[in-house]
Amino acid sequence: MVQKLLILGIESSCDETGVALVECEVGSDPEQVPELLAHALYSQIVMHQAFGGVVPELASRDHIRRVIPLTQEVLAAADCRLSDIDVVAYTRGPGLAGALLVGAGVACALGAALGKPVLGVHHLEGHLLSPFLSADPPRFPFVALLVSGGHTQLMRVDGVGRYVLLGESIDDAAGEAFDKSAKLMGLAYPGGPLLARMAEEGNPKAYALPRPLLHSGNLDFSFAGLKTAVLVQSQKMVAAAGAPSFEALPRVQQCDLAASTQAAIVDVLVRKSMTALKETGLTRLVVAGGVGANRHLRSQLNEACTKRDIRVHYPELHLCTDNGAMIALAAAMRLQSGSQQASAHYAFDVKPRWPLDTR
Repeated sequence: MVQKLLILGIESSCDETGVALVECEVGSDPEQVPELLAHALYSQIVMHQAFGGVVPELASRDHIRRVIPLTQEVLAAADCRLSDIDVVAYTRGPGLAGALLVGAGVACALGAALGKPVLGVHHLEGHLLSPFLSADPPRFPFVALLVSGGHTQLMRVDGVGRYVLLGESIDDAAGEAFDKSAKLMGLAYPGGPLLARMAEEGNPKAYALPRPLLHSGNLDFSFAGLKTAVLVQSQKMVAAAGAPSFEALPRVQQCDLAASTQAAIVDVLVRKSMTALKETGLTRLVVAGGVGANRHLRSQLNEACTKRDIRVHYPELHLCTDNGAMIALAAAMRLQSGSQQASAHYAFDVKPRWPLDTR
């Protein structure tokens, strides 16, 4: 028996509050992609800029302020009522504990009030499956490169919930390497996107920066050493110019270091991804997470995949950052595949640390 389900997804793992409505069919083709009806997102970037990074307590309080108005906005955009919702999904982890508790608490309270089941979703699974909402959705199996702010992982994905970890960051993730390098250059939080824009004006071969673990023989990542190399190089440039700070250097030099930094990060991500595809024998790559929006990364992956006859898939740009659509989608795909059922038990917990391969 085919059953249509309307799923409300709530994302509150860090500094973005996301709410979305997705419709799916359970009991029909499990590979049918759910439909995104509406979504809304509020970013706290401006609030945290004054502190140079995310302040967990402030993030939690802002989620409380935003989640109900965003839910009302999404329901209005989809021309739906609260009573139409069949399942309430929320991010259970990983993320900031206080921020996660806001989304989980609202979702479970809403489920209890409506008498509808709830489903806790893994944040990284949301990212991993988000390309299924794109104009060119992938098909299983594939290799996934997850590059969000705090995570860099390569996974073999054979289906919903069928994940094998191939490699991961052992210290700083790629997103952290972008943001921390940008901070060393005096760029405002979050500096990663600003560094990427500066890199477009620079020479990626201007400075010889290390490519950590590029020849390690495994698929793990390490970017802490690159961050140190960027610091040392910036100090050399300041000393050579007799400048008071890196920000006082000519813009061409700043852009050259930004481009060299980006090139080092992207080279490692591309080479490791190609190695993962070769070792698994798979011919499809999915890229997800905030860093997946980086134009240079997409360009280099497209070029490398074209040479090897590999299909590569990305989420739509507006769905690369944390959002409710990916949470509602992940819940829908789990229900469609039968790998998990929603629950009418409204006691909840959150998992700030939660490896995806143990899901």
